[in-house]
Amino acid sequence: MHQEVVHASGHENVSAAHASTFEVTTDDYLTPAGDCILAVEADRAPADFDDAFVEAAQDADATITATLEAGGHEESVTGRGDPELTFESERSMVGRTSTYVDERTIMLDADFAAEGFDRDLVAALADGADATFTLTVE
Repeated sequence: MHQEVVHASGHENVSAAHASTFEVTTDDYLTPAGDCILAVEADRAPADFDDAFVEAAQDADATITATLEAGGHEESVTGRGDPELTFESERSMVGRTSTYVDERTIMLDADFAAEGFDRDLVAALADGADATFTLTVE
C-alpha cells in the first residue's frame, strides 16, 4: 500500500456540484465556476508524489481511494489506476468518473464525482475548514 497526504483548505465558493470530476488544487482562489473543486491551497501536487506511489498507481489493476476530511466530516471515493497516469501536474489533482487522462488525473472510473460528496463535508469546506486529502493505492 502506498499513500500520499495533502493538506488543503476549503473556500467560500466550494459548491461540489460537478457530475463527472472532483479536484483539489494548489491555487489559492476559487471562482464559482469551479464546481468540481473541493479544496484549494493544497501543499502538494501530483508532481510531488513519491515515485513508488506513482508506479503503483500506474497498474491497471490498482485500486485508488481518495479520502477527504474537513470539519469533522469524511468521505471516501474509490477509482482505479492506469498505465497512462503521469502525475506530472504541479497545480492540481483530478479524480474522474470517466477514463479521460491528462497530467492532473489521479484516478479513473471513480465511484462518484464532486456532487456525490457528503453535503455536511461540502458545507464545512465552504466555511473554509482545513482539509486533509489522502490518496491510497492498493
